[in-house]
Amino acid sequence: MTARVLVVDDILSNVKLLEAKLSAEYFEVITAYNGLECLAKMESGAPDIVLLDVMMPGMDGLQVCAALHAEHSRVPIILLTAKDDTTTRAEGMHMGVTEFLTKPINRGDLLARVRAQLHVIDLARQLETVERNLRRTPGRPAEADEE
Repeated sequence: MTARVLVVDDILSNVKLLEAKLSAEYFEVITAYNGLECLAKMESGAPDIVLLDVMMPGMDGLQVCAALHAEHSRVPIILLTAKDDTTTRAEGMHMGVTEFLTKPINRGDLLARVRAQLHVIDLARQLETVERNLRRTPGRPAEADEE
């Protein structure tokens, strides 16, 4: 299964660069150029991961992050920032950001972070499957459901 990555940045060259890096690794890349477009793309089919720029006109990345987290809390968000300070990181974590990448984006870091988040998603899916199968196991004590 090909992972779907939504890249959101208001600068066309940044989007094209990330799209090229990710496409070369066989990811399906969806693009958006502002916060509202990002939210609309999420409604038409949630991606596996969102790469989100912080500084955008209108809705900035942190505002978009808060909206995404409210509606799509399980989708990992990797925040892209030229502004690598503790305040931005703390705000991002509070808004549901799972990872940070500082611009200019290093290809190796980008791919490592995306793959790490995909691994977390895969582990969560495996855990859900195991839990679902355990609930279906015949002869299982009733009190086990209460734990």
